[in-house]
Amino acid sequence: MLESDIDKIISTIKKAVEREEVPVIAELSEKRHDPFRILISTLLSLRTKDEVTKAADRRLFSLASNPFEMAELSDIQIREAIYPVGFYRNKAATILHVSRELIRRFEGKVPDSIEELLTIKGVGRKTANLVVSLGYDIPAICVDTHVHRVSNRLGYVKTGSPEKTEFVLREKLPSKYWIEFNSLIIAFGKSICRPLSPFCSTCPVYYYCDRIGVAVSR
Repeated sequence: MLESDIDKIISTIKKAVEREEVPVIAELSEKRHDPFRILISTLLSLRTKDEVTKAADRRLFSLASNPFEMAELSDIQIREAIYPVGFYRNKAATILHVSRELIRRFEGKVPDSIEELLTIKGVGRKTANLVVSLGYDIPAICVDTHVHRVSNRLGYVKTGSPEKTEFVLREKLPSKYWIEFNSLIIAFGKSICRPLSPFCSTCPVYYYCDRIGVAVSR
């Protein structure tokens, strides 16, 4: 694909996925513009289905709504609230640690910079980018497996890891698209540009796509 095609591609994908469910973190951010909730919900969502994350988020935040309240909960209380999210024992410990670090180092306020967020053990680049973009409306690019796969399949980037994809996108993708890119591409990657046997025959951006790595399609 040509770099000049990106405006048309994003516009077309928006129309194609407008009836698809948005990722759970994007949905939560629309309802509650709360950086702490976005941070904790993102930690819960890692390797967990959206519907499971949503239910766990609701149970956990009925017990505590800020770092100070969360830090008062026991590890067992958090485990019970978030079960059955993936790796719930590890995530409970991480949630406690993150909440206490926010209190100890940041007076209970979630940092609004990726660099500061990454200094907190348990917070990776995906989480930091989501918090900054969805929690503070600061342009940042969150790259998960869908964004990494689709960006490479289109031929827009040629990278070997999500982290490398993020940095190439920062150089190439117009900043006006940074915040929404993750939600759009996740919806597109789940519904049309699937990992295995994507729906190329009905894909609205087929003619812009280099179809890198596509061996079988529908």
